[in-house]
Amino acid sequence: MTTTRGLRDRDEPITMLTAYDAPTAAVVDEAGIDVILVGDSMGNAVLGYDSTLPVTMAEVESRTAAVARATEDALVVADMPFLSFGVDEAESVRNAGELLKEANADAVKIESGPHTVEMTRRMTDIGIPVMAHLGLTPQHVNRLGGYARQGTDQDAAEEIVELAGAHAEAGAFALVLEHVPANLAGAVTEALDIPTIGIGAGPDCDGQVLVINDAVGLGQWSPPFSRQFGDVRGEMLDAVERYKEAVASGEFPAEEHSHVESDLDDLY
Repeated sequence: MTTTRGLRDRDEPITMLTAYDAPTAAVVDEAGIDVILVGDSMGNAVLGYDSTLPVTMAEVESRTAAVARATEDALVVADMPFLSFGVDEAESVRNAGELLKEANADAVKIESGPHTVEMTRRMTDIGIPVMAHLGLTPQHVNRLGGYARQGTDQDAAEEIVELAGAHAEAGAFALVLEHVPANLAGAVTEALDIPTIGIGAGPDCDGQVLVINDAVGLGQWSPPFSRQFGDVRGEMLDAVERYKEAVASGEFPAEEHSHVESDLDDLY
């Protein structure tokens, strides 16, 4: 079973994928993925939102509980959604604790910045494992002006290195680096004692994460730094079309899909 401490001690690359429901989580877990992230990417991936911003604590809690019920070995990390943290420290800690206590998450992930260093320290002090997240942080899309690569100039890169060290010192057990130059991600990885997990951050991180829709080919679009390892959308479309044709032709349901009770022959 994967643990936060175990991630720090391993030599082989860490694998992480998102999941938002029990059937998907069961497949991801059976495949041996180390970490399942119940990401606020559910907003775009499964809830039909245009961004992650509308995702609520209730949605994350419900989805996390479903994933946790279907998972045996993977570490389950719940994303803290927009405005569930950072406004008030007591409320932030309470929301994070609820994801562990009520939804059975093993840890939480926080989109990080200067304002989350002390919050990370507070949470880890009371027993809430925290995964930090730097680089492209989608909850800040309005401030960033879109989903562009981050850390591309000297000042921005140095800020990411400094914040990474501060969150590691505050007790974060791992760090996600999203959409940053590969050489910056490599430098951060080299500087930290905690593992880094990259998404669009090159090959030198300690692990990699993708949104499940992108990895299996379920969505109609995926970012340029991802790779589709299957065509689930195509398989689903084919199956649904064959179902429609079978119903329309009368092929389904067939005799083996039905049951006749002889004692009911006199009903009509």
